[in-house]
Amino acid sequence: MCNLAPGDIRKEGPWLDLPMAVAICAANRQIAYQELESTLLLGELGLDGTLRPIDGAVSVALMAMEKGFKRLIVPIQNAAEAAVATGVDVYGVDSLLQAVELLNGSPELSPVKFDETAGARQAEYMVDYCDVKGQRHAVRALEIAAAGGHNMLMTGPPGSGKTMLARRLPTILPQLSLEESIAVTRILSASGEKGGRQGLIWERPFRSPHHSASHASIVGGGRNPKPGEISMSHLGCLFLDEMPEFDRQTLEALRQPLEDGVVTVARVQSTMTFPAECILIGAMNPCPCGYKGLPEQKCVSNPASCGKYVGKISGPLMDRIDLHIEVPRLKPDELIGAAGGEASDAIRGRVIEARQKQHERLGNHRVNAKMSPKEIRELVPLDKESEDFMKLVMARMNLSARVFDRLLKVARTIADLAKEDRVVKKHLSEAVQYRDRTEG
Repeated sequence: MCNLAPGDIRKEGPWLDLPMAVAICAANRQIAYQELESTLLLGELGLDGTLRPIDGAVSVALMAMEKGFKRLIVPIQNAAEAAVATGVDVYGVDSLLQAVELLNGSPELSPVKFDETAGARQAEYMVDYCDVKGQRHAVRALEIAAAGGHNMLMTGPPGSGKTMLARRLPTILPQLSLEESIAVTRILSASGEKGGRQGLIWERPFRSPHHSASHASIVGGGRNPKPGEISMSHLGCLFLDEMPEFDRQTLEALRQPLEDGVVTVARVQSTMTFPAECILIGAMNPCPCGYKGLPEQKCVSNPASCGKYVGKISGPLMDRIDLHIEVPRLKPDELIGAAGGEASDAIRGRVIEARQKQHERLGNHRVNAKMSPKEIRELVPLDKESEDFMKLVMARMNLSARVFDRLLKVARTIADLAKEDRVVKKHLSEAVQYRDRTEG
């Protein structure tokens, strides 16, 4: 019999298989008790005694490091990611027999070493912005979004390239640091979304859930709360294609994570807080049929349905989206024979430089989109010309105070990309171009 005390804490998942089996072996004197001191074991056992990988190994490894464990034994598939815990000898085993032999002093197994060079290798992508023809305005807006961590909404008819543009955003984002890689790996490992990859994940996440996805799958939840898509997009991009088609309650639930960078899931048994600091990229048609404003194709949507369609995204949520752009359908001469756009490597170089300026200014690897109102007042001072311009903009566009602050954040990012220390009228003018003239 195994005592899983304390009994009031519910145990879920198969990761207790290995420690229970080893405890039985120790009780049968097949393993010396002293060999289990300062040792942590976890893993799922098959009926043939083989070990299967588990979820959340990197989090357990970091916990073992904090609690002072000296040795960690995990399934061999989880060893590379668990090896990130310093001061802990991490062993990967493929069966219960191998775990017993290790505990009995087998010299054949040695601790797994963390690959410190993995982060230096640039992530490889199958897509690039040089594939995009035309849409210079949209690519520029995405560069600003990447540099400052700003949310963005693209509106355009079907086939205008909104999805193509969004899917290339990770190619211009900076490489993950070790600390960021651990954070991303912890979330994806706990969610079971590593896709069989071993070791830490060094690519920026790009998540694109279907609009029929449930509330819990987007925000997070379940009986035993797990991260949702917005948390699995942490330090990367969450792309919501056909954004008005998502459930209204789900879209409204994104407001707090977009503002605070975390999402809290409350259940009767427990309350869990997951990180959710991502760039939201939304895409939508101008109307339900998608052809409003196209001279070559007639729109069949009536005005009432158009208003209802656009109104599915509430004003408070729109306020939290910094960049609003139109993505028109390209003309034949823009598609046939036209040269491709600028390569992602060149754009990423400017993004990295702009982010380095922000890290020096704000500290703790923060970006302009995360500036507080106090920081905006201190770090984005306006001269007389800029103040007069913004007064005119606020009066004509009837914008909220939140939107005013977000305009200043975007202008600060534009100035950083231009390698200029002060925000002036030309930066504010470009930032204003990325707001919908009809909002407010």
